[in-house]
Amino acid sequence: MDETTAPEIFNPLQSFGLDVKRVRSGRKLTQKHLGKATGYSHAYVSMVEAGRVKASEKFAQGCDLAFGTNGLFAGLLRRIDEGDHPSWFVPYLNLERKASRILTYETNLVTGIVQTADYARAVFRASNPRASTEGIEDKVAARLRRREVFDQDNPPFVWVIHHEACLRTVVGGADVMARQLDYLLTVAASPHVELQVMPFSAGVPATSTLPFTVLRFRDFPTVLYTETRVGGRMHDFAQTVDAALDDYDLLRARALSPDESLTLIKTLLKEHRA
Repeated sequence: MDETTAPEIFNPLQSFGLDVKRVRSGRKLTQKHLGKATGYSHAYVSMVEAGRVKASEKFAQGCDLAFGTNGLFAGLLRRIDEGDHPSWFVPYLNLERKASRILTYETNLVTGIVQTADYARAVFRASNPRASTEGIEDKVAARLRRREVFDQDNPPFVWVIHHEACLRTVVGGADVMARQLDYLLTVAASPHVELQVMPFSAGVPATSTLPFTVLRFRDFPTVLYTETRVGGRMHDFAQTVDAALDDYDLLRARALSPDESLTLIKTLLKEHRA
């Protein structure tokens, strides 16, 4: 196939923007009209249509209202977001956005929802050595979008327990680690986040040495999420979930207090900056 017949290839953001432009043009609307209908400037509409920025959920929903497309663009945006995550992680991701409480225990790496861009980039590069730069950046952007739960009108309460190994394992070099630890201190200052460290001095953890997350909701049952080399799994059997909650209580009791945990993080931060 020569260059004159080769099909034009678009990335997901460009495809989304092109669809917006096609429907907008079909409805005889200008970018200024669409911007007013969605609550954004015509410059923002232009950047979305060119695929230079990822549309917000509000914009996608506004397009559906303006175009009468019954959730089409909101669905397209959701699939773009999900496409940057492993398929087995998507069910967890959808529940994480709806949770009222997120309880997580990590043993090796800083938990994803509070990773910095540089830290996430180093993690993805190590685990995907053959991936393109664009592919890595898409994964990083998707990971950072998980933080959007904190911007909700009623954000979840997030309780994070990191084993000390998470904070001492150097990911991406000293500068990357310093920025990551500094960000943890910023996160811990939020009224919606509690942070603890399980120190090496605590010995063998009081429960499983595997990481896990418990999601609690206001209107449906609690869910346990666990992960292995071959993917993640959701558990909603009452006895399994109750056992995980008991384990989490034990971990909280054995970990450093929140204040002591912050002191340790500050000590490690100084070491990396030095």
